[in-house]
Amino acid sequence: MDKRMAPQVIGIASGKGGVGKTSVTTNLAVALAKRNHRVMIMDADLGLANAQIALGVHAPFNIGHVLRGEKKLQDILVTTSQEVILVPGASGVRDLAALPSDQIHGIVRAFDDLDMPLDYLLVDIAAGISPAVLDFLSACQRRVVVVCDQPSAIADAYGLIKVMASEQNLDEIHLVTNMVGNSQLGRQLHRRMNDVCMRFLGVNVHHLGSIESDELMLQALLLIKRGGHPLELEGLIAPAVRAQFSPDNQAEIEEQLRSQIEEIRDMKAKLMGSEKERQQIQETFARHKETTKLYFTELMSILQSRQSSEAKLE
Repeated sequence: MDKRMAPQVIGIASGKGGVGKTSVTTNLAVALAKRNHRVMIMDADLGLANAQIALGVHAPFNIGHVLRGEKKLQDILVTTSQEVILVPGASGVRDLAALPSDQIHGIVRAFDDLDMPLDYLLVDIAAGISPAVLDFLSACQRRVVVVCDQPSAIADAYGLIKVMASEQNLDEIHLVTNMVGNSQLGRQLHRRMNDVCMRFLGVNVHHLGSIESDELMLQALLLIKRGGHPLELEGLIAPAVRAQFSPDNQAEIEEQLRSQIEEIRDMKAKLMGSEKERQQIQETFARHKETTKLYFTELMSILQSRQSSEAKLE
């Protein structure tokens, strides 16, 4: 790693899977890249990696090739269309899901050999409290726990915070409340969790922000997984992790948005159709790619600044 300016290393984890950890990581990376920061994601969910899917890229090599000595870390890097550098993990490789500590430390040391300036290194860590998870979290400067308002997710997030604070003596623990109904519900969830952490652990967990549930995220990922043209994720950055934007021509934008969103929803309805229909969807989506990116970015700003816009888009 370029020693002239060491990057901020932020680990993003969760107590259980399915709470949107990878979506938070990738969108945060895109948001930072849009602000002209140099950002790298390491997909440290080594056995079940999926950051490349969320970013819409193909990675021919992954961290497993590095561990086997077949490639150097520099050789497996992939730069996405959003100007985010990805260190791909492997998916469906059981041995990588349970690496011993010495190999985890070897991965961390491999970053010292990278000759490139970085501002942020985001580490997308597997869910749970396995030794590999804790080793990666220990190597980070800051730790972000993603949680949603579900009993099992809350219990497991607390368990992860407890292990980090009480057994690993780690600090700089932050919370992102994801997939909540609104920001107030997100703050309430944080208060409930923080009260328990303060009472039983003596730890104050900082609230980084709330991310509201958004069907557009699911639609975008569905299009990518079905082989459609990848939707640029900067159009789906939620309020807690994106730059503020105040459009001047809001009425015109909203009218254009109605047309764009209706077309996307129509695409989703046809996804289960024939191969010919899917090809038409890809061509249509590609044709509107640039405008859709802009409109979605502005949509998220409108939804935050004026709640009435949400009713108009239904």
